[in-house]
Amino acid sequence: MNTLRNKVQLIGNLGQDPEVVNLDSDKKLVKFSLATNDYHYDAQGDKITNTQWHNLVAWNKTADIIEKYVTKGQEIAIEGKITTRSYETKEGEKRYITEIIVNEVLLLN
Repeated sequence: MNTLRNKVQLIGNLGQDPEVVNLDSDKKLVKFSLATNDYHYDAQGDKITNTQWHNLVAWNKTADIIEKYVTKGQEIAIEGKITTRSYETKEGEKRYITEIIVNEVLLLN
């Protein structure tokens, strides 16, 4: 059951082309956003769409696959884990961000 403690599976569409970052340590990182949609119906029977945006990060071989084959608007499935980190802006403000570290990617188109 330990593998279920922090596991995320999402199917959605990319909001932008992945941003590729080549680090000094010869590691590759890609950052991108994924939109997932939830639907429900209101009292009048109208379909209401609720879109959630997720910040995703992938490293090394997973990053290579995403860089080569994934583009804005494409539907993919991912599996990963949630992480939260903080950083400081140039103005000295502390900010927090929640990201999903992608371990697996499946191209659906």
